[in-house]
Amino acid sequence: MNDFESLFRQLDATGMAPPPTLQGLVLSLLLALTLGQLTAWVYTKTHAGLSYSRSFCQSLVYLMVIATLVMFVIGNNVVAAFGLMGALAIIRFRNVLKDTRDTAFVFLTLVLGMAIGSQRIAVALVGGAFLLLLSLWLHFTRFGVRSHFDGHLSYRLSGPQDGTGVGELLNRVFTRYCQELKVVTVHDSGDQVEYVQQVRLRDRKRGNELVQDMRGVDGIGDVTLVLRDESVEI
Repeated sequence: MNDFESLFRQLDATGMAPPPTLQGLVLSLLLALTLGQLTAWVYTKTHAGLSYSRSFCQSLVYLMVIATLVMFVIGNNVVAAFGLMGALAIIRFRNVLKDTRDTAFVFLTLVLGMAIGSQRIAVALVGGAFLLLLSLWLHFTRFGVRSHFDGHLSYRLSGPQDGTGVGELLNRVFTRYCQELKVVTVHDSGDQVEYVQQVRLRDRKRGNELVQDMRGVDGIGDVTLVLRDESVEI
């Protein structure tokens, strides 16, 4: 028993970092608050699906500040570290994260908060900037999505097509609203042709405008645009 007590005293007396000051504590908490808000903002902008929670977004900010404060409480005191571990063991965490990506952001906020609290500011800034930029890059490049099309477009072309300019007008509409088109099926019944195409829009929010402009072209009817639910592939 005396050996353990002497070990704790030696570790506690070994100062690997200067004692924290009030100014250092305030600056670290402000940095954690700023970086936590930036992390939560990136999470909000890159989130996809139906499991978005405002409380979880705010919790990311709380976690980074709390982790920073915990590191100041522990410092180089091993006894305090074990005491805090025992206190946290009493708390039962019943929240189940529905998305594994949420778990990654929780770990990110905790690690950055620990880095700030241990006065490794450069590690927190460089590591945080790298991981947040990585999250934005994965989001905007649609990394991991199996299909890059937004949905299916179906329409019927009826009446004579030669010399009417319908194809040219239709191509203008497609150029205005679509980045890419891929024909899935073509059904020719003689007096009319039915098309089903996969479509990638320039802006998903302008899908209704695409449908309205197509309906305004003579000879085009039964225009239907079915967009893929973004929550299917996250």
